[in-house]
Amino acid sequence: MSVRNYFFNTRGESNNVQSAIILVRIIVGTVFLFEGMQKFIFPAALGIGRFMKIGIPAPEVMAPFVGVIEIVCGLMALFGLYTRLAALPLVIDMLVAIATTKIPILMEKGFWAMAHEARVDWSMILGSVFLLIAGSGRWSLDELRIRNAESRDTQDKD
Repeated sequence: MSVRNYFFNTRGESNNVQSAIILVRIIVGTVFLFEGMQKFIFPAALGIGRFMKIGIPAPEVMAPFVGVIEIVCGLMALFGLYTRLAALPLVIDMLVAIATTKIPILMEKGFWAMAHEARVDWSMILGSVFLLIAGSGRWSLDELRIRNAESRDTQDKD
């Protein structure tokens, strides 16, 4: 399978798989969308202030940057637009979140405290990896985009 087909193909899945894909897209998309928005709505607690507290360099740049990534990629996942490409920065986002906020808990309080605090992080990583593997599914803007392109190609050949 070519790289282009891997990242942009949504065909060949059963209806059960399609239902699972849309549910995961809704979960991952809305969580990242809302978390990204909260970085701007509550900057002291969840945006710049939080980034300063956990030691992220240049928090005044990084907090809005991460917020925009979460909003844009969350919306892309939610609507199924370039879902596989959107999933990549979301996985990276969660790996950084675990490294900066959950590993210190592991070191201070142990595995079970870290496991409790990391439950959403792990869920979002696994959901994003699922979307990276499965793509956006049949009920998505990607599928609509592919159908329109195929329709144009068919009309051009006639």
